[in-house]
Amino acid sequence: MPQLAQRSRADAAESGIEIVPAEPTIGGEIRGVDLAEPLDDGTVAAIHDALMDRKVVFFRDQDITPEQHLAFGRRFGEVSVHPFVPHLEHLPEVLVLDNHKDNPVFSTDIWHSDETFREEPPMGSILRCVAIPPVGGDTMWADMCAAYEGLSDRMQSFLSGLEAIHDFKNFRHKFDRMAPRERHAKLAEMEIELPNPAHPVVRTHPVTGRKAVFVNEQFTIAVKDMRKDESKALLEFLFTLPRIPEYQFRFRWEPDSIVFWDNPSTQHYAANDYYPVRRTMQRVTIKGGRPF
Repeated sequence: MPQLAQRSRADAAESGIEIVPAEPTIGGEIRGVDLAEPLDDGTVAAIHDALMDRKVVFFRDQDITPEQHLAFGRRFGEVSVHPFVPHLEHLPEVLVLDNHKDNPVFSTDIWHSDETFREEPPMGSILRCVAIPPVGGDTMWADMCAAYEGLSDRMQSFLSGLEAIHDFKNFRHKFDRMAPRERHAKLAEMEIELPNPAHPVVRTHPVTGRKAVFVNEQFTIAVKDMRKDESKALLEFLFTLPRIPEYQFRFRWEPDSIVFWDNPSTQHYAANDYYPVRRTMQRVTIKGGRPF
């Protein structure tokens, strides 16, 4: 949106930082910020506006501790603890994605928005690179606002008002090694904590007002009030949208790189092309609101 982009540039200029766009509608590098130092309110506002405008922003050469990573996340809202993914023992809000020959990738190589199995999915996520293979291990993001805008008027009208059911389906496998009774009890506990929410197929961004396709292959299981075959056909079509290169931004990680993305307007995919070499990331997740 032109006004948002202008405000983002104005805030950046006032804070002495630079925002360098990566792709036409998505992605941007933020320069001139040291995340190891406390940030003033103006800098935080500039980063937030850049995030709203570019949907994904990144920082290079940020040698920070997990505590500083968490402190940075808290400047943008309340942070959450992931119900399934391992975390640092002393900082449960910092989840750890540590993949290697003895711990292969678990479902991050599927296009998704984070934790849409929650009634209130995250506002955003901040991922920090701890260790990266010499080659491979890139992450891709897709602009789901651009994906929506690329649909025909008739399809946009058809999708308006539809809701889809989301589930923590991939994480159900985490309990497969339990004894049957224990597995049943644990799944029942998680289903009470995380009942299948119905989210709009097209959600409106709470800040920018832009519309985005909000179904994803990892967590969306059905379109509400549709026959199974109708739902399957529609979702299979919508799942193709983030795969379109024109909507994508591909990020090549380096140690001490940090990426901050807006969850309502994007999906992402971590390329699993480095196995069995080690790749270690740490993530802080910022709580969001109920999609509308």
